[in-house]
Amino acid sequence: MKGGGFGLSQTARLALLQRLARRRDGAEGAAAPAEEVSDPRGFAGLPGQRDFALIRAAGEALGLENPFFRPHEGVAGARTRIGGRDYLNFSSYNYLGLNGDPRVAAAAKAAIDRYGISASASRMVSGERPVHAALEAALAENYGAEACLAFVSGHATNVTVIGHLLGPRDLIVHDAAIHNSCAEGARLSGARRVAFPHNDWRAAEREMAAARRGAKRALLLIEGHYSMDGDVPDLARFAAIARRHEAWLMVDEAHSLGVLGATGRGVFEQCGVDPSEVDIWMGTLSKTLSACGGYIAGRRALVDYLKHSAPGFVYSVGLAPPLAAAALESLAILRAEPERVRRLQANATLFRDLARARGLDVGHSAGMAIVPVIVGSSVGAARLSAALFARGINVQPILFPAVPEASARLRFFLSAEHGEAEIREAVEATAAALAESGPLELPG
Repeated sequence: MKGGGFGLSQTARLALLQRLARRRDGAEGAAAPAEEVSDPRGFAGLPGQRDFALIRAAGEALGLENPFFRPHEGVAGARTRIGGRDYLNFSSYNYLGLNGDPRVAAAAKAAIDRYGISASASRMVSGERPVHAALEAALAENYGAEACLAFVSGHATNVTVIGHLLGPRDLIVHDAAIHNSCAEGARLSGARRVAFPHNDWRAAEREMAAARRGAKRALLLIEGHYSMDGDVPDLARFAAIARRHEAWLMVDEAHSLGVLGATGRGVFEQCGVDPSEVDIWMGTLSKTLSACGGYIAGRRALVDYLKHSAPGFVYSVGLAPPLAAAALESLAILRAEPERVRRLQANATLFRDLARARGLDVGHSAGMAIVPVIVGSSVGAARLSAALFARGINVQPILFPAVPEASARLRFFLSAEHGEAEIREAVEATAAALAESGPLELPG
């Protein structure tokens, strides 16, 4: 059931465009912007500012409340509280339900009592704490790696590591759906960047073969579990490509750790691949591990080099001790309670299969933690999200330009804490909201 009736009719679409054009040109009594584009010290002329204004105007014209930046009034797990009302929640990365677990909270509180809240300096200078080394050792063990290094931000980890390891004489071949942090790191590096169609290892092979000869170093860059589509790469195929072309293989595990594999160790466990086949394991602490930050695991020579030279590590304050302690305790619980992973995977598979049975377009989701419901228009996705919010279900729309307009969607994040009845309720509500909708006419 792709598209539904939440899109604009042709008449309504024309009316909306005309209305927005009038607002853009200052009609309908619209006030002049506070900062004119001609102001050399203003910000109104920044790229995308006019687009933002048009998007806001479109939402107002369609009577849509902004679905973003809603404050949650407590722990956002399988359920949450927003604006004094309880919601069934599918918009958090709390995959194993460890954010809010008393053991994780106690570990963070103990670290505060012992070390304070902040590391107060770069780790190289005086911000090193024993809990950092303990977390890094545990993460390295997960990947069978020689060493690991933790950073204060997942996004900054990709930016600083990719930007630092590669240079203008190098090559980066990457999945077209790679995360923004990887794309920004690639851009910072100055290396030649070549994208291949999403999850297409054959295309990756062709692109690497065509471009590798003239490059000094090469990096093949993929994710372990893609956050927009919920699908998984054929890791063995990509590892073989990297070996054939003497390239580093880097895998972003942000949504993989605690999600993929029988015990949640990640995409290598899911695919049955020796983790040493991957040169650079990257991940984040903010999903399964209930903290904030990023990490790189791999050979000791790589980690030592980054530890002494990566700008995002050397010149940044160290990871806050309570965050490191929370992540370390979450990792210990993951190891001790693999049944959480099984519940998560069963919940996501159930959601995906029920949605397909009701005619919803879930794309290529592997049914591990992330299940999109593709609507086919940004207006339709925004209105469907609003309709579900009114029914007590919190799920965010993903709109153009984050995805192509024809791929606009809702993105459901499942948790080990969701119950079967809650999953069935969400699927039925989504299918019903689409079925009940008709062509949208512009109000006014």
